[in-house]
Amino acid sequence: MKLLEGKNAIITGASRGIGKGIAEVYAKHGANVAFTYSSSVEAANELEKELQQLGVKAKGYKSNAADFEEAQDLVKNVVEDFGSIDILVNNAGITKDNLLMRMSEEDFDKVIEVNLKSIFNMTKAVQRTMLKQRHGSIINMSSVVGVKGNAGQANYAASKAGMIGFSKSMALELGSRNIRTNVIAPGFIETEMTGKLDEKVVEGWREAIPLKRGGTPEDIANACVFFGSDLSAYVTGQVLNVDGGMLT
Repeated sequence: MKLLEGKNAIITGASRGIGKGIAEVYAKHGANVAFTYSSSVEAANELEKELQQLGVKAKGYKSNAADFEEAQDLVKNVVEDFGSIDILVNNAGITKDNLLMRMSEEDFDKVIEVNLKSIFNMTKAVQRTMLKQRHGSIINMSSVVGVKGNAGQANYAASKAGMIGFSKSMALELGSRNIRTNVIAPGFIETEMTGKLDEKVVEGWREAIPLKRGGTPEDIANACVFFGSDLSAYVTGQVLNVDGGMLT
């Protein structure tokens, strides 16, 4: 059963990792996918082809969600190419970890700009289209770190916690127009980035998780399917921890 048949989705930061996993699962569920990438044209072209082979419309856009004008232009282009926007998945994000005493102002500002300001930019950009349609689902990718904090990640935690406050405010502002805003807070998700970490360290993390494993991009994507589909028609302003029980 295809839960997103005929819906048009924008997914930011989708050329690898969690974003790529969401794009693939969305296409399998029948969604047409517009996705953004920051640098890797090759990876974007490959993903575009892969999604199209699943029988949906798919197109990659080189765009920086942290830039207000670029976000506006992106949404304008997607509406022209796809006709409408039913789902926005704000997934683009970066880390610049360090203890506060060693964290530079630049490292703080950059993480807030990419992770939090991009949510403002993209939501503001799709708002007009969704208000006109009188429906839409916005899904913001936070983190367990945004819920519980983490030493050495004050900038990242602040950006991901800020995302939760922003999303809850949007749920209140946009709910009367049938636009829903929800948050997913992933725990330890195993991607090509975590594959570069020391295996002993990773094993230690897995042991500390009640389900005794790291999550996969598909685990996050399945939660995105729920929030993007009509299964969650009466759900807004919520934070779903997809973390194997880390925050239990």
